[in-house]
Amino acid sequence: MSPQEIIERALELSTADDTVVIVDETSSANLRFAGNTLTTNGVTRSSQLTVISIAGRGVGVVSRAAARPEQLADIVAAADHAAEDARPSEDARPLVEGAQSADWREAAEPTSIGVFGGFAPALGETFATAEAGGRRLYGFAEHLVTTTFLGTSTGTRLRHTQPTGRLELNAKSPDMRRSAWTGVATRDFSDVDVAALDASLATRLEWAKRRIDLPAGRYETLLPPSAVADLMIYLYWTAGARDAMEGRTVFSRPGGGTRVGDTLCPLPVGLGSDPWAPGVESAPFVVAHSSSRQSSVFDNGLPLAPTGWITDGRLASLLQTRHSAELTNLPVTPATDNLIMTGPGDGRSLDEMVASTERGLLLTCLWYIREVDPQSLLLTGLTRDGVYLVENGEVVGEVNNFRFNESPVGLLGRVTEVGASEPTLPREWSDYFTRAVMPAMRVPDFNMSTVSQAS
Repeated sequence: MSPQEIIERALELSTADDTVVIVDETSSANLRFAGNTLTTNGVTRSSQLTVISIAGRGVGVVSRAAARPEQLADIVAAADHAAEDARPSEDARPLVEGAQSADWREAAEPTSIGVFGGFAPALGETFATAEAGGRRLYGFAEHLVTTTFLGTSTGTRLRHTQPTGRLELNAKSPDMRRSAWTGVATRDFSDVDVAALDASLATRLEWAKRRIDLPAGRYETLLPPSAVADLMIYLYWTAGARDAMEGRTVFSRPGGGTRVGDTLCPLPVGLGSDPWAPGVESAPFVVAHSSSRQSSVFDNGLPLAPTGWITDGRLASLLQTRHSAELTNLPVTPATDNLIMTGPGDGRSLDEMVASTERGLLLTCLWYIREVDPQSLLLTGLTRDGVYLVENGEVVGEVNNFRFNESPVGLLGRVTEVGASEPTLPREWSDYFTRAVMPAMRVPDFNMSTVSQAS
């Protein structure tokens, strides 16, 4: 059965008052390499069926991987029974009616190993260059295509195909003492310049030949776009309107309500999402496989629009369901699967920001990020794969790694420069979120709380 036929049959089988059926067809292709040698490659395909039954205000959700046609009746019956037994859902709202995709009847779009047709030969040439230069390259390239089909008992029939690609590249010296990382997100690998990425890693390994130990403390720090992405994505994930309204987060106003309208940054920065943004396009409608404090199955199929979360430095919107929007008296602004940050004007490149630095640290990336305090959004984590000391506009060597303690909201309040925005790959969250456009940022007093032994 095709995904469309599965949806129609599931809707016919359901005895619930309303039903939402989602089918996700995913295919993936990958290359993995180590020590300048390709080690593995492969292609996989998977299918996920989610049936959401609504009985009155009760909701039942059943998901199955690789469900066979003969299992469909049992899956739908299980969702219907779960809905009948469920407590009333406070976010219950009428389902979206009649939304239609022009390409609804088209088949799922798979990827294949052919997506690496131009990239793989270039990777092989880069291996030879790295070997000649005394570098060992490690990493992987992955491409996924997920086609989502969404159908409801109220006539909605929506389809979206989402390509997601990433390359992570790590270079090490032969003695494994020096390490540098870079990564890129891509839709189809046609825009990946692996030779240029390797050249940037070679430069960083050269910087690391001189080792400088520094103590913990507050340092002027240049955060590259990847590190900014990891911090801003966490900010975005925690910007739920309901949690803010209930006083749980940094976006809660003392005494009640949310901080929408408050200035978070002295510079006119913007942080937003746009499902049609070039290069980071994402689904233009809500796809909710289950309800949470920031999403609602009742909103499935709701159209998404460009949304400013921070506008001219001011908090403009929070993640809203239709239910939370009624509680906060703010517009309905559901989550979108990309994030774009901009600064004032065109902004300078990271290299230009380095050249204007008297003394400070240049980071490569962050990892093992964890939340310490939701009330201030204080995060802790580690630096990784290269922290460099900049003096008089030049990188003079590599320093030890640190554990940091910082809040993304606190950083926005202290940032002194925002660079040019560019597509980037978040290091920490790349398994979950890859569509990001971010600038580099200069922070005058980034808190390196302790020295870390991490490499």
